[in-house]
Amino acid sequence: MDPTSETDAPATPAVPAPAPAAPPPVLPAVPADRPLPPSAMRASDADRDRVADVLRTAFEEGRLTVEEHAERIDILYGIKTVGELEPLTRDLPVPGRLNLAKPATPSPRPRPDAEPRWRTAEPSGRPAESPTLVAVFGSASRKGPGRVGRKIRAVSVFGGVEIDLSQATFEHPVMYIDAVTVFGGVEVRVPEGVTVRGHGAGIFGGFDVHQHEAESPDAPVVVVRGAAVFGGVDVRPKRVKGRKSLDRERGDD
Repeated sequence: MDPTSETDAPATPAVPAPAPAAPPPVLPAVPADRPLPPSAMRASDADRDRVADVLRTAFEEGRLTVEEHAERIDILYGIKTVGELEPLTRDLPVPGRLNLAKPATPSPRPRPDAEPRWRTAEPSGRPAESPTLVAVFGSASRKGPGRVGRKIRAVSVFGGVEIDLSQATFEHPVMYIDAVTVFGGVEVRVPEGVTVRGHGAGIFGGFDVHQHEAESPDAPVVVVRGAAVFGGVDVRPKRVKGRKSLDRERGDD
């Protein structure tokens, strides 16, 4: 008889049965006729611009450092709802606080001759430029005067894109340029006297932004972001003959 009997064999540990999956959370039903709170409303471009003005004033008064101002501006234009805007100004003195749920009452406009010339007159009925420039085995460009909007997109694949804003009119306090190039190049030229910031990635290529803080806190801010893969993105100021620096124009009456 086999000395090892079935009763002497080690017992196989029982495998516990998997715990049942937790049911998905049940969201409270919201009646269709119940209005959303103001904080849940989608933020408008005008809402973001009002917050940008508050941040600009705080930067001018020394309440925010250059890094803090840049960080909040970067967050600002990615925000979706009105409620997300309030924390950006929570620690800043805003007279009467910022009621973003209602349009701000327009303040009296200063004399036309007291405004910097680069801040052009009232927006016309024509939409400002917000082009998407694509160059594939070719070239694309944006040059000359004209009203530019909040964003320009540039994509270059085995080609080149040139964006020349040296004669452009900025309609918003912050403008974004999203630039992506693969085996190509994107060249950006901005007028002297604007604030230039940038952050991007150079992968076997170069993402070169000549950052600059304008002397005037009212100067437009141009933010360039994106990536260069086996290519290059180059951003630098350009002096235009016959046009003063925006820093110097600000004091003209």
